[in-house]
Amino acid sequence: MTLNETVQLDRSDVEAARHVVAEHLRRTPLLDVDVPTPDGPVRTTLKLESLQVTGSFKPRGAINSLITSGAMAVVACSGGNHGLAVAWAAARLGRTATIVVPASAAQTKVAAMRRAGAEVVQHGDVPAEAFAVADRLVAERGWPLVHPYDQPATIAGQGTLGLELLDDAPAVTHWLIAVGGGGFPAGVALAVGGRAEVVPVEPQGCPSLHEAQRAGHPVPTGAEGIARTSLGPPSLGVLPWQVLRSRVGPCRLVTDAQIVAAQQWLWQEVRVVAEPGGATALAALMCGAWAPPLDARVGTVVCGGNADALPA
Repeated sequence: MTLNETVQLDRSDVEAARHVVAEHLRRTPLLDVDVPTPDGPVRTTLKLESLQVTGSFKPRGAINSLITSGAMAVVACSGGNHGLAVAWAAARLGRTATIVVPASAAQTKVAAMRRAGAEVVQHGDVPAEAFAVADRLVAERGWPLVHPYDQPATIAGQGTLGLELLDDAPAVTHWLIAVGGGGFPAGVALAVGGRAEVVPVEPQGCPSLHEAQRAGHPVPTGAEGIARTSLGPPSLGVLPWQVLRSRVGPCRLVTDAQIVAAQQWLWQEVRVVAEPGGATALAALMCGAWAPPLDARVGTVVCGGNADALPA
């Protein structure tokens, strides 16, 4: 998409996606915990999407995209989790997938893509470099690209998680959600429709939404740090920006050290495995980058658990 294009996308698209994806996915659990913060413990509802099939929220958008497109062969570009989700979806539906990932992608994810039967091409260090190869393959083979965040079917599929949040935790007033290309928080924001606030969080080294909010539109951004393969897109997506610009407040930034601290706490105190991107939203609460307002009921999505190893 370009900045001048507009796509109509609303909650009805998310509702339609729920009917498409429901039979293929897990209803991931909630867990209430007391999270340490600079102002004392905060009772928080964790949505453990790290326990979704393939270990992240990404299959929601992938299976919706493949089913609604009807394509028998697709290309995907990914830092890891989206590629794994597309590989899984293609295998489940009896279709063919070629996945392009950075050479730095977690080996657990790459191995799982290959086990699912996908062709995996590794190139570059960050998703931006892999995207160039994916675009070339699309042109050469004539297969459609299943975009990780900047397509309507992807966003609508990711938004089905938001419908579950409303159904299963209606008392939560603020959901902290990590941002990469923006499709995930955009889908959730459409789903919750103002019944809860979506609080976006990014690593300092991958500030795609933060920089879009500063510039007033998506701009090219770097991808550095421990969460770069999952939360380091070339820029925020144009379609996610159309949704997010009027539906979320300022994006909160966290450091790599704060992300590691959240990973460690999740494992040591809750016995939940989270990859860096999966712990990013929780890090904002733990370090005080975001402080809940008085009488808020807080929720955090642990959006990915595909860690090669936990930090010591």
